[in-house]
Amino acid sequence: MASTTPIDTPPAPPAHRPSPRPTGRMGDKIFLGLSRGSGILLLVIMASIAVFLSYRSAIALSENEGNFLTTFDWNPAGDPPVFGIAVLLFGTVVSSIIAMIIAVPIAVGIALFISHYAPRKLAAPLAYVIDLLAAVPSIVYGIWGALVLVPYLEGLNLWLDQFLGWTYIFEKTEIGVARSLFTVGILLAIMILPIVTSVSREVFLQVPKMNEEAALALGATRWEVIRLSVLPFGRSGVISAAMLGLGRALGETMAVATVLSPSFIISLHVLNPGGGTFAQNIAAKFGEANEVGRDALIASGLVLFVLTLLVNGAARLIIARRKEYSGANA
Repeated sequence: MASTTPIDTPPAPPAHRPSPRPTGRMGDKIFLGLSRGSGILLLVIMASIAVFLSYRSAIALSENEGNFLTTFDWNPAGDPPVFGIAVLLFGTVVSSIIAMIIAVPIAVGIALFISHYAPRKLAAPLAYVIDLLAAVPSIVYGIWGALVLVPYLEGLNLWLDQFLGWTYIFEKTEIGVARSLFTVGILLAIMILPIVTSVSREVFLQVPKMNEEAALALGATRWEVIRLSVLPFGRSGVISAAMLGLGRALGETMAVATVLSPSFIISLHVLNPGGGTFAQNIAAKFGEANEVGRDALIASGLVLFVLTLLVNGAARLIIARRKEYSGANA
């Protein structure tokens, strides 16, 4: 058998490789610098606001002859000046809680209906209307509340007093129109409803379809799919939406000032006319306030500023804990 010897073949010429595309490192650096600068600028603005509010608040507190946290009166123009935020803090918190109790469950229900129940021909127009309601100015809500909501709530107040007056909270002990913290809470609920609904709807639409289809394949009903797949996935988003609505409820000014009959009295009877909030008091008193009065209003604004930061911080903490819990169970 003839032996064969390998024939040396010349190496193949290297294949033509296209020149590498620009890596965009300069663009990345520019984007990083702009992002970092924007974050730093935001912190500087927040710090500047805090410093300004703190400085003017210190001036007001040095003139105050009452306890700023517990005094019910608001008379910075008196001699001596006496003012406190007890009534304002109580009214702001109570009206916001009422608004959240009413708005959040309804908003979640509407968001679930649009994202998982409504036909496409109905879901799109309904979502558009909800988004449009979020853009209505607050003064329009205030005028509507004063002319329409307040008169129609008289019957509801009498019904609540008759059947739920034993709870003390819904006992109406003073005669007057329905310009109360309960009315303010309902108006704020209507105002924050579009915001919470829009954000929650977008969160529910991001649920992976594979999760829903897997649950349906296992024989789950539509409600079981929502309860087991949609709501757990969107819980952190719903919390964020609720906190966004709460931020608007805490700082709402013109609508509350139009509807509420202000009075510096703390009462757990939410149907009684009267009460006050930080934003409403600032809007009502700033124009006629003297130098000490303006500083006092700024001091109350500082409390609202801190309250809003605490609420947002608590929301971030809750969301972070939910993510850690979900990651640990995954």
